[in-house]
Amino acid sequence: MNPHECKYYQRRDKGQVECLLCPHHCHIAEGRTGICRSRRNSGGTLISEAYAHPCALAIDPIEKKPLYHFHPGTKCLSIACTGCNFHCLNCQNHDISQAAPHQVERGYLSPERVVEICLDQGCPGIAYTYTEPLTYIEYVSDMARLAHERRLWNILVTAGYVCEEPLRDLLPLLDAANVDLKSFSDETYQRVSGGRLSVVLDTILAMKDAGVWLELTNLVIPGVNDDPEMIRQMCQWLSSHGLSNAPLHFSRFFPQYRMKDIPPTPLKTLQMARRIAQEEGILHVYLGNV
Repeated sequence: MNPHECKYYQRRDKGQVECLLCPHHCHIAEGRTGICRSRRNSGGTLISEAYAHPCALAIDPIEKKPLYHFHPGTKCLSIACTGCNFHCLNCQNHDISQAAPHQVERGYLSPERVVEICLDQGCPGIAYTYTEPLTYIEYVSDMARLAHERRLWNILVTAGYVCEEPLRDLLPLLDAANVDLKSFSDETYQRVSGGRLSVVLDTILAMKDAGVWLELTNLVIPGVNDDPEMIRQMCQWLSSHGLSNAPLHFSRFFPQYRMKDIPPTPLKTLQMARRIAQEEGILHVYLGNV
């Protein structure tokens, strides 16, 4: 297949391109990729090497996303390509999220074929998940547009690190999303994931305003983001911004990737987080990985 040109970029001097998909705004030299490893400068054109080349395809319960209040009891077709614009030290899918497309086994599936597979398997929706689907947003958008034409749901599982224009373009195609709110500390975001908290909060509010069904996940990591006051501030922010009805999933950490020296999250820590969330008006609080 011919390379697929990315939508969000500008050409710069000396053959460079600037990717405008996420706030990293990677300046990419000829033959190189940005932080996500899948958007490459090819002769002054930014191409998506992940487009139509998924590395994972599965049928999952919708609760696995996790979405507990969006058509519970149904299944979805989950699809992922390699790539992520974060480098979370605890990533459980690092073998595909922190890899370039050519480094993992992958196939070719056109957007039309993905939708047909979803229909053939009797799934009412597609979940873009496992890695960071925003890094292959062109593929997601094309699948999502066709999915809506066939009356299928579109579900985005994301860390929410994206610029305003591409997010605005994608929102009308989304029915539900789970956003991974990694902490309520900008310093922690920068140190552990390589991003900024404010961008993720803006994404959450944009989804809410667009009418996308929204659920949030907070992976509680001992010594990293388990401070009770930080958790309280996060819950206060959610309540004060009209998100008290958005289900909040506190998920248990297990040693992963570059955080293998940190022990699993004690159950009492998750129970503490749930208690704080309820005190701050969050109506639906769930504990995951327990």
